[in-house]
Amino acid sequence: MRVLIGCETSGVMRRAFTALGHDAWSCDLLAAEDGSNRHIRGDIRDHLGDGWDLLVVCHPPCTRLCNSGVRWLSVPPPGRTRAEMWAELDEGAALFAACWEAPVARLAIENPVMHRHARARLPEDLPKPQIVQPWWFGEPAKKATGFYLRGLPPLAPTDRLTLPSKGSPEDHRWQAVHRCPPGPDRWRIRSRTFEGIAAACADQWGGHALREIAA
Repeated sequence: MRVLIGCETSGVMRRAFTALGHDAWSCDLLAAEDGSNRHIRGDIRDHLGDGWDLLVVCHPPCTRLCNSGVRWLSVPPPGRTRAEMWAELDEGAALFAACWEAPVARLAIENPVMHRHARARLPEDLPKPQIVQPWWFGEPAKKATGFYLRGLPPLAPTDRLTLPSKGSPEDHRWQAVHRCPPGPDRWRIRSRTFEGIAAACADQWGGHALREIAA
């Protein structure tokens, strides 16, 4: 099966699909961290029509789309303007919409819960996202992850862990992604796909697609 993993540099999702025998490729404006030759460096919008069986867009720019960043639309960060913030919102929404409208039968786009300004800029047929947590898939971490799905079933948990006591040292460790300090690599750490989630996507969505193709 031909699979495109969009907006990914880590290769985590791509490797999960290739491990199951799929013809999987990642695509991003940046180079692949692992130096793989199964990585397309460029704008994903230029490759959406290349005959894919399944499309997973892992980390489209979401800073201006998600609820956690809506405050910057009213009071921009130092050195930025409101016009720049709203322009970035429009750019992020346009990319998301282009991916959602891709000519691919089976599609998943990862994005946090969006604020109303972002939602108003997106296609009307966009469903509510399925929200999953890495600790549903054997990863000792908390990070709500939303998947907007078309032609694919919701992910089923594979290895639910027991949540640590709130406020405990272990709980703090589980929130390492959210507690990541500012720095040049913060975006990379916060956007990286958890391997447990990637394995579930490859197994469940890949299996679903193969059954449909074989039917």
